[in-house]
Amino acid sequence: LSKLEDVQVEMFEKARELFQLCDKDEKGFITKVDMQRLQSELPLTLEQLETVFDSLEQNNNGYLTPVEFSMGLGKLIGIELCQGAGRMDHSRHEETFESGWSDDLDPTDDDEEKRFCSMMEQLGAAHMFEDPREIRELWARLRKERPELLSNFEEFLLHVSSYIREVNHEKESMEQALKRKETDHDREVRCLYEEMEQQIKAERERLICQEALRHDRSNLLQKELRSKEQELEKILYRQKKLEHQLQSLNSEQLETRVQNERLRHLNENLLEELEKSKWELEAVKGQLQKLQKEAHLEQEQKDR
Repeated sequence: LSKLEDVQVEMFEKARELFQLCDKDEKGFITKVDMQRLQSELPLTLEQLETVFDSLEQNNNGYLTPVEFSMGLGKLIGIELCQGAGRMDHSRHEETFESGWSDDLDPTDDDEEKRFCSMMEQLGAAHMFEDPREIRELWARLRKERPELLSNFEEFLLHVSSYIREVNHEKESMEQALKRKETDHDREVRCLYEEMEQQIKAERERLICQEALRHDRSNLLQKELRSKEQELEKILYRQKKLEHQLQSLNSEQLETRVQNERLRHLNENLLEELEKSKWELEAVKGQLQKLQKEAHLEQEQKDR
């Protein structure tokens, strides 16, 4: 169990160094662009690094935290970080991530080099990495110190190599599809160009015919314009005549309006006199009734 913890500490320390190399800005996380900085440290191309980033990214959020990065690397090579004595918790993982690592490896001999090359050939990863020295060093360390983990590491290399080959195959397929599309596009462009030339020729002939028809129609329209101008002159003459008549009617209306205003004033005066006469008549009527009552009373007195 102590040896397992030592291996975990070493793996976490190596992951910490790789993470700090990517996170030069000290953001606390790394993106796919940051991970491209490992190209000088690992024998991987940019496309292969992007492939490894996609395999480590679990939440699809576009970045990796230190714990995700270290635990992802551990799981990829088959080291179960949550097993063993004491069942290390999350805080233990973070402490292990900050622990030390020693990169001093024992020199390998020719037999180990041959075995490593043979293993890479069997896995189909011999020509997959540009500089496999770090992979060979890690393989040699696991072979000496943790041989039971060597199969897991080789399986990890097999998965990575297979995934990279699939990506390369898809890339080649896409390139071939793009080439076919470019060829089809060029052929379609040529066909469209020929069709356009025919359409331009037909359009030119149609425009020539339209120009002749337009010339004939222009002459006809000029004749019609002259006749319309003559009609317009007649209409203008009639308009002037109507304007004179309208002015005379306006003057007559003005005189009529003045007379109506005079009649209105006269009517108002007559109404006032009529009201005055009514009032006087009512007063006379009241006096007459009063006199009649007095005469009636006098006649009754005389009778008595």
